Amino acid sequence: MRMPKPRGPLSDWVAARLSESSDREIAPAAPAAGSWDDECLALWTLHELSYRGFEDAVDDAEEVVDVLVVRRALEVALEQRLRGRWSSTDDVEPAGVPAALQSMVADDDGPSLADHVRRHADVEEVLELLRQRSVYQLKEADPTTWAIPRLPTRAKAALVQLQYDEYGDGDPNRMHAHLFARGMLDVGLRPEYGAYLDDALPETLELNNALSMFGMVRRLRGAAVGHLAAFEMTSSLPARKMVQGLQRLELTGAMVGYFDEHVEADAIHEVLAAREICGSLAADEPALVGDILFGAFTCLDLEARFAGALLRQWGVEA
Repeated sequence: MRMPKPRGPLSDWVAARLSESSDREIAPAAPAAGSWDDECLALWTLHELSYRGFEDAVDDAEEVVDVLVVRRALEVALEQRLRGRWSSTDDVEPAGVPAALQSMVADDDGPSLADHVRRHADVEEVLELLRQRSVYQLKEADPTTWAIPRLPTRAKAALVQLQYDEYGDGDPNRMHAHLFARGMLDVGLRPEYGAYLDDALPETLELNNALSMFGMVRRLRGAAVGHLAAFEMTSSLPARKMVQGLQRLELTGAMVGYFDEHVEADAIHEVLAAREICGSLAADEPALVGDILFGAFTCLDLEARFAGALLRQWGVEA
């Protein structure tokens, strides 16, 4: 994958800096972001260095000091923005975390893209949704894997169990990211990693940036598993609706298989994530209760913002 097209002065600086030799003694100071879009893309690009990287970036780009400084500044701004939307819950005891997660999910009233796909979406709207989702789905589970070595024994074992399923139980043909790529190809879309990055909405990028930040920053390990729990607890029913919508539009085949896989898998993952991962982490590290719930809220909040952005783009009242 090559670096994405810049969207402003900051992402342009990032692209230029990553393509230069790291032994350059003096680098121009990074400019301020020209827009939220520019900021989101710059941080996504810097995070991606720790995943598969870019063909046109130098090999050690992620180790360059001024690059790390910019990434950290962008993460601070992102975390402040996310926490500014969250009303802290101080009265939840560690034993009450699974119930608090369930209550949070039950009270969520964000717009549903799956409902729109099931009943109203046309083919082009579904394809646009898949293009946007591909930014994450083609590396599905990878951001959360960063959290594994940072967890105590019980939560670590449960997360490994869940991630093993995400990675196909050792069968590369059953990896969820691979299933999504096959589905993309089957509906006439490009299956290559990062193929539609230049089309990604800022809401898509911010959603991915939060998930990567939670996984990569040890201090935010509670938020990483809270995000995972909310995601798994809200995935099974929407996956079923996606199957129904794809079948209505006669987009049958591998993409239906991908969502069908998540109908059953995410129903199992829901219990595993809420109780065995978040519940045990809260019991073992009570100081992380707030971050677990913050991570869950952030998942629901960013998903709602993403859904609202797409629905508005399609002229649908969110």
